Amino acid sequence: VQLQASGGGLVQPGGSLRLSCTASRNSGDDVGWYRQAPGKQRELVAGITSGGVSSYKDSVKGRFTISRDNAKNTVYLQMNSLKPEDTAVYYCNAGTYVGIYYYPGNYWGQGTQVTVSS
Repeated sequence: VQLQASGGGLVQPGGSLRLSCTASRNSGDDVGWYRQAPGKQRELVAGITSGGVSSYKDSVKGRFTISRDNAKNTVYLQMNSLKPEDTAVYYCNAGTYVGIYYYPGNYWGQGTQVTVSS
């Protein structure tokens, strides 16, 4: 499956963006959104199971919302109240949840840059 990520951009602190991750086909996978800031490791920000159960990194809880539209093979990441520390390249991934743990698969979107700055 191929994943296409989009929706990044430059936004002021406190602003919002919605990222989209569209798959080339309905794979029924769980999906995770990761981010990687310069000089830092890639980290899981939010994930959603094929059944729609979501989970979040503590630092984005209450600000980010992950959702999916299976009819469109698309997973969204709505990001509100953005902070400069949210600046990173955001990637989507098709993987698997085992319990509460997300295991990334081999399929990654190309990444979309999110910059939060005044």
